[in-house]
Amino acid sequence: MDNDKVRMYVSIANQQIYSHKHDSPWEYEVEMSREFLPVFNQLFTQIGRLEFSNFLRGHSRPFLPYHYDRDNHDIDRRTMKLYALIHEFTDDETKKFIEKLPYFTKGNPKITSAPVQPSS
Repeated sequence: MDNDKVRMYVSIANQQIYSHKHDSPWEYEVEMSREFLPVFNQLFTQIGRLEFSNFLRGHSRPFLPYHYDRDNHDIDRRTMKLYALIHEFTDDETKKFIEKLPYFTKGNPKITSAPVQPSS
């Protein structure tokens, strides 16, 4: 099982996963089974579609703040899933860094699907 693991380089900023270290700038190095590659690609594709939907919403309903938009929360959830995947397949130093991120929690996620209501 360990023989089919590959080293990949993930860029959250560019929404890409690379097989070669020098293909493009990347933020995280992971070592995983090839069966997880489509998961990364699917999450990046979904985030791209949601961001485009947010772009269109911003032009058609500019009066609606982005933090009340469901698509914005869906992007956050998928980003959290990406970090959870990276956390699963990376080294200890990177795991510690990801665990310090404000939205990475073991247990209950901090982001919900319901819009955040302003406090009075």
